[in-house]
Amino acid sequence: MKLEINSIKKSYKKNQVLRGASLEAVSGESIGILGKNGSGKSTLFSVLCGLVKGEGEFLLDSRDLMKSPKERAAAVGFITQEPPLFPELSAKDNLLLWYSADRIKKSLEGGVLSMLGIGEFLKVPVSKMSGGMKKRLAIGCAVARDPCVLLLDEPSGALDIVCRQRIGEYLAAFRAAGGITVTATHDVHELSSCNKLYVLKDGTLTLHNGERDTKTLAELLL
Repeated sequence: MKLEINSIKKSYKKNQVLRGASLEAVSGESIGILGKNGSGKSTLFSVLCGLVKGEGEFLLDSRDLMKSPKERAAAVGFITQEPPLFPELSAKDNLLLWYSADRIKKSLEGGVLSMLGIGEFLKVPVSKMSGGMKKRLAIGCAVARDPCVLLLDEPSGALDIVCRQRIGEYLAAFRAAGGITVTATHDVHELSSCNKLYVLKDGTLTLHNGERDTKTLAELLL
């Protein structure tokens, strides 16, 4: 499987946020995107997921997902900074919006929901969950259609070590099965484990092949 993002452009009135962002990935790869706050990381993901309109190509094995919302919905999962969950509902009730009851049961016994540890808080309302619980539940919902590409916007922000480990183990298994992850993050640890690192600056993506220590990465953004 090959993923190609070609010349993504997006403007808000006279403000051109993306000026032709491009990257490539293949099955099993973890792609990191580093950029300052306001550099356009969330905008890039929103264009790729169809939440906002933009220009360019989002190719998966030469099929342009920008032109096929149905294929894109099946192939791509998007985990946002703020999980789009219903606060008054429990974890199970949120899952039931995406899964059948039988599928939830099977997944809790040895599937993705088990790996994410969602069974630990299945009856807890979202309004009473920690940030880590919400993030794990959001990932569980995002992968309900078995996507082959995951876009993650700051996935480990404000999470404790246990939650990071749970999510990290799941994402590693996802890639081992042939999936591709594209992660926008400021976490140096996450970036260090990516196969490729792109820097988003001035509306374009540049592949970085050098060191990934904090000082070097900070200098790239200046």
